[in-house]
Parts: sequence; C-alpha cells; structure tokens
Amino acid sequence: MKKEDIIQPQNLVMKKPDLMNDTIMHYCPGCSHGVVHKLIAEIIEEMGLAEKTIGICPVGCAVFAYRYLDIDWQEAAHGRAPAVATACKRLWNDRLVFTYQGDGDLACIGACETIHALNRGEKITIIFINNAIYGMTGGQMAPTTLVGMKTSTCPYGRDPQLHGYPLNITDLATHLEGTAFVSRQSVHNVTAIRKAKAAIRKAFTNSMKGIGSNLVEIVSTCSTGWKKTPLEANKWMEENLFNFYQLGDLKDTTK
Repeated sequence: MKKEDIIQPQNLVMKKPDLMNDTIMHYCPGCSHGVVHKLIAEIIEEMGLAEKTIGICPVGCAVFAYRYLDIDWQEAAHGRAPAVATACKRLWNDRLVFTYQGDGDLACIGACETIHALNRGEKITIIFINNAIYGMTGGQMAPTTLVGMKTSTCPYGRDPQLHGYPLNITDLATHLEGTAFVSRQSVHNVTAIRKAKAAIRKAFTNSMKGIGSNLVEIVSTCSTGWKKTPLEANKWMEENLFNFYQLGDLKDTTK
C-alpha cells in the first residue's frame, strides 16, 4: 500500500513528519533519541528547509541517524562533527547545517572541535544529547557522568579525586564570545518536549540568519546503560541529572 492510498481521518491531530522514513529505529525502549529526531523533522518541515538542510552524524548511538530523517547527511569521524559542519556551512552558507552528537562524541574526543567551533561563532547548530554515560559501547563513564554515579568503568561511583569532575560543557559555552544561543532542555514529558522544540527552532533560525553559533543540549535517559526501566530512568533523571544540569535557556544574545 502506498502512502497516498491511506485515508486520513478528518480529525487528524498529529502525524509522523513526512521527513521521517519508515525505517524501524534501533534505539532502546525509553531512549530520548527518537523523540528528538521527530522534533528535528517537524521543525525542518515547518521551516520549509527540507531541501536545504545538512545534518552531521556522530559516532555513538545516533550513528545511523541518516536512516531516519530524509535530508542530506554527512558522517563525521568520532568527535569531528563540528569541524565537518564548519566546512559545510562555509561552502554552502545558505544551508541549515547542524550536528547531532552524544556526550562522549561532543564532550570527550570532540571537546576541542566543539569549543573552538562555538568560540569562532560558526553559523551552525549543535544538538547535544547528554545521558551522562557511553550508551553504545558498554555503559562506560562519560565526561558528563555525575559524581557518585555508577558505570561499567567506575562501578563504585565516579570519584572526583580519581576520575575528575563532570564536564558541564553547555555552561562553558555560555562564556564563549561566538555563541548566540545556548539552551538546555529535555524531552521527558509533553511540556518539556514543547520547550525543546522551541529551543531547537530558535537555534535553527539563528543559523539561517547567520547569527553566531548555537548549542542545544537535551538532557536524556539511557535505560540500558543505567540498568533501569524507562519509567525508572525518567524518574532518576529528574531526581539527579536535573539538579546538576539545570534546564532552561542559558544564553540568548538576540533578546
């Protein structure tokens, strides 16, 4: 059956964005990635930028993002997405260029590229999925892992005297001259999803207007890495991650 043969109900309130492919996602139950993918697809459609968008895939759980959204994609080496995005935007400055990265990709191996791209004010958007753990490779400690939080490589909890402190790279970005908009959101409930969508749209709008670099962090769950059910993961995130990674718009130079 073709899409055009399906009879849509007259009271249709919501549907899958046209830019989302029918490919079944590989993400674990309760993962935040699928929700963020849907938001990105909706925003690109609403802005009429389907033919003018370039996404940069990371290395990590979202390495196959190109399978799910029907836009142009470029795969980057681990951590190098901001560098690739810089090249794309400078070559095609009329395009919407964004990276989609996890905390290991962005804040560990890619910390240099992230900070310098933001500081240069590259006209790109960086979408940062922060679940405070390495989700794809076995649940190891990430730069964003909280003090006391247990992972496969710090089974007794992160000890700052041994492992150092969590890297709050989004707060750091607010102090960089090149950043125009820095926001931290989540997608754990309907209200949060609406706020996250508004933040991503704001960042995309700035990018298309050539207004500085833009960073949107999404504080997320990792049910598998945290060894919790989806409901338990959401509750743990609210009670722990939100205390350290506080939600809201952290910097907006356009106001």
